[in-house]
Amino acid sequence: MAEVQDGHYDSSADSLRVEPIYESFLCPLTKQIMRDPVTLESGATFECQAILKWFKESDSSGRRLICPVTRKELSSTELNPSIALKNTIDEWMHRNEAAKLDVARKSLTSESSESDTVQALEYVAEICQRSRSSRHVVRKLGLISLVSELLKNSSTKVRQKALESLRFVAKDDNDNKDEIATRDNIRSIVKFLSHGHVQEKEQAASLLYELSEYKPLSEKIGSVPGAILILVGLSSSKVENLLTIDRAEKTLVNLESCEKNVRQMAENGRLQPLLRLLLQAGSPDTQLSMAAYLGELVLSNDMKALVAQTAGSALVNIMKIGNGEAREAALKALNQISSYDISAKILIEAGILPPLITDLFTVGSNQLPMRLKEVSATILANVVASGANFQSIPLDHSRQTLVSEEIIHNLLHLISNTGPAIECKLLQVLVGLTSSSATVQGIVDAIKSSGATVSLIQFVEAPQREVRMASIKLLNNISPRMGLELADAFRGNFSQLSSLIRVIGDNNGISEEQAPAAGLVADLPLQDSVLTRHLVQDGAFTTIISKVMMIRQGESRGGRFVNPFLEGLVRIISRITFILEDDPDITAVACQYNLTALFTDLLQMNGLDTVQIVSATALGNLSRQSKHLTKILPPSTPGLCFSIFPCINQKSVSTGECRVHHGICSSRESFCLLEGKVVEKLVACLDHNNEKVVEASLTALSTLLEDGVDIDQGVMVLCDAEGVKLILDVLCENRTEALRQQAVWAVERILRTDEIAYEISGNQNVGTALVEAFRHGDFKTRQIAERALKHVDKLPNFSGIFSKMGAQ
Repeated sequence: MAEVQDGHYDSSADSLRVEPIYESFLCPLTKQIMRDPVTLESGATFECQAILKWFKESDSSGRRLICPVTRKELSSTELNPSIALKNTIDEWMHRNEAAKLDVARKSLTSESSESDTVQALEYVAEICQRSRSSRHVVRKLGLISLVSELLKNSSTKVRQKALESLRFVAKDDNDNKDEIATRDNIRSIVKFLSHGHVQEKEQAASLLYELSEYKPLSEKIGSVPGAILILVGLSSSKVENLLTIDRAEKTLVNLESCEKNVRQMAENGRLQPLLRLLLQAGSPDTQLSMAAYLGELVLSNDMKALVAQTAGSALVNIMKIGNGEAREAALKALNQISSYDISAKILIEAGILPPLITDLFTVGSNQLPMRLKEVSATILANVVASGANFQSIPLDHSRQTLVSEEIIHNLLHLISNTGPAIECKLLQVLVGLTSSSATVQGIVDAIKSSGATVSLIQFVEAPQREVRMASIKLLNNISPRMGLELADAFRGNFSQLSSLIRVIGDNNGISEEQAPAAGLVADLPLQDSVLTRHLVQDGAFTTIISKVMMIRQGESRGGRFVNPFLEGLVRIISRITFILEDDPDITAVACQYNLTALFTDLLQMNGLDTVQIVSATALGNLSRQSKHLTKILPPSTPGLCFSIFPCINQKSVSTGECRVHHGICSSRESFCLLEGKVVEKLVACLDHNNEKVVEASLTALSTLLEDGVDIDQGVMVLCDAEGVKLILDVLCENRTEALRQQAVWAVERILRTDEIAYEISGNQNVGTALVEAFRHGDFKTRQIAERALKHVDKLPNFSGIFSKMGAQ
């Protein structure tokens, strides 16, 4: 038996045929059911378009015009519509269509075989493509619900064909779309987008797109959990087929008609629809809604930059001229996107600074509510943290900038007259400005001129951790330039210094707050004995040394804060060594904590240059006191010295007496470098890449050559440690002026030993270095270099010229 689909003769659907097809219904040329039958003068009937095509081909080929059926020549091409046949065909098709739909209906069940079900679905799809009235019939017969149920069928082929059929059912028919969207069908369709086979996914995307063409369904589709997220993923996929990607993209475009969907898209990284609504000159309520929602979103850094680039200027404009509600929404959105450096810089270009400053400083009836001033302060803190060049960004017509003295004075005044939340953000603004070497001095000058030092220090006792931390960071940034002023303020209220020590001593790991607290205390003038004695009385050094030991033993964790924290701690401990002179109490403290051993250990922390510099400096300070603290023995008969250079293998006679200090020494009580076995470790640092480490180590070793000690024995100690050669290398390398000065001093002392002077006299490099120092050094260095050159017979040994020059 035969079947027809959309007018085509088809033998694949015999089981659905109800009435047989008549030969007269078929066009002799196309073998298809005629939809517009016409009759020629020969009496033969054809499909209108088919016979017209025949005539055209005959004319173009030059053939005689004949009837395709009778083969008789035609005298006319007149076409007579066969209305009766057309009506008969239409009636037959309607009868057959209804009957076949009824047969198909019986096959659309889970009990039917896969082949029967697929054939029925194919017929439903075919009939729905004929006309809208056919789709109406499908709905009236209740086939939509039957087809929808097949989305749960176990057969992939059936599910795929059901999706395809529903797409044709829904085409241009909103009533059918409404019915498809009932129950749980949309959820089932969405599920195919993420879990279906390739063809199922493609059909599901096409069906969902067709449904989304009907605006009333947009919200319903978007309300399905995960639908928009899945569509966003598909639209940007690199692996799905192009049709699926295209349908997902077009579906999302349709869903943008619902604001709720736009918000969901923004949540899932598709921000463009939200930004379009924000920027379009449409409903102010919509614009306000989008701005407010933008402030609630959690955005990635890339998204923040996109928003700043796309909508930054619009948001800044709303902030400047919008009503109260609009300004609040804009401020919250700007707060969100300004937290990323790149987007903050874009906002600066969009002109955000002037209105921010205006909002913060305006008082009276036009001022912002305090909760919004807090948002403005937060945005300003974010913007300042971007590290832009604020010196070149004018705030008004008078060309004031964010670092102008008047602006800083106003910020300091606001800090002192507002609540903790705004205090914290404005302190963070000053932290950002003082973190730049280009602007820190201007901020320091403004703080000094405003007399705000004392009021800033009081925040180190703030109960709010964020306020306290911002204050400590700010004070740490300015302490290298305001050490004296800060010391005066702390001396006026020791409780604030004690508060810093409590922060440093906190045992909950190593926090962001502790590192700047340690740095702040460390930056206070090292020779301020009043502060150091207070730290001793407060038990600060016990706390700090225990912290150092915990770090050294790996018991404290703090990630990126460990090294700056340790550096600050070591610098604080070193304060003791700067006030040892004629102070038995402080000397006793140094003995109590065994500082020689501590700094010797810290000296060996390779990779932490600051720790090594401070440790070497402290060891030098300690060693300088050894000559005063050694216990002098009664005089004894001196032995013979058979020193020659080099003297690596020379051994001293063990008498219990220190070779250099000629008394009983110890590393703990007299801070002796020899007894502490520190000399070799300091010598090793002379080969360091950092000139400051070398300088500090050389200065410490030079205490073995100072007046008041046995210089000859000090030289021998350096020989034993292979230090003389390295000191000569330092001199010859001439890395910095400070190093040259120290090296010239040490070499002159070393060359007082005749044997060494003799050996060195032939070293051309040393001679050249001394000559250079003699020619180009400062007055004192030239004097010392002159003496050194005399030791190696490079200059005649007669009165120097420098004393005469000095007299002149």
